[in-house]
Amino acid sequence: MADNRFLLVGLGNPGPEYEQTRHNVGFIFLDYLAQKTGCRIEGQKMEGLYAQARGFGGQLLFLKPQTYMNRSGGSVRAFADYFKIPKGRILVLHDDLDLATGRIKVVGKGGAGGHNGIRSIAQHLGGADFARVKIGIGRPPQNEQGRGQPVDRYVLSRMHSDEMQLFEQRFAVVEEAVELFVCDGIDRCMNSINGRF
Repeated sequence: MADNRFLLVGLGNPGPEYEQTRHNVGFIFLDYLAQKTGCRIEGQKMEGLYAQARGFGGQLLFLKPQTYMNRSGGSVRAFADYFKIPKGRILVLHDDLDLATGRIKVVGKGGAGGHNGIRSIAQHLGGADFARVKIGIGRPPQNEQGRGQPVDRYVLSRMHSDEMQLFEQRFAVVEEAVELFVCDGIDRCMNSINGRF
């Protein structure tokens, strides 16, 4: 019987000061997915918090790297090597500045797009050919002079209640994306999910 273990990675920064910040939406969505399978991401190993469960049609390994965003790749590589999970069965959930808030887009590979967590994972895995669920957080709003909050401060700021409500409305879409990825592969997942919002 073929191994059907999948590594689901949520990106964010550890510590209470980063909870509910835009850069941590990967953590938020991964916690939701783990809860749907009846587990909590509480185990500690290889610089990450992790849990294992069956769900969405496969054996799942949930991982929240605890190394801060720009060094996420070391933990991801360690888990992928230890559990012998190839890049084709890794799915990374992360925030995306270039997508409107609440927009969800699935990609099978591609550049980092300025995201330090994705860049770190690509460096450690030896390539960027791993799947991602991009969760739009939008860019900082600008004033009449065309100035907005600096991007680094924006992504590390806590979300407003309306943003959190919008993301909660997207939980089911990301859940569907994970099930499609696990059961039918990345192409079916992209074709079904992309373009809805």
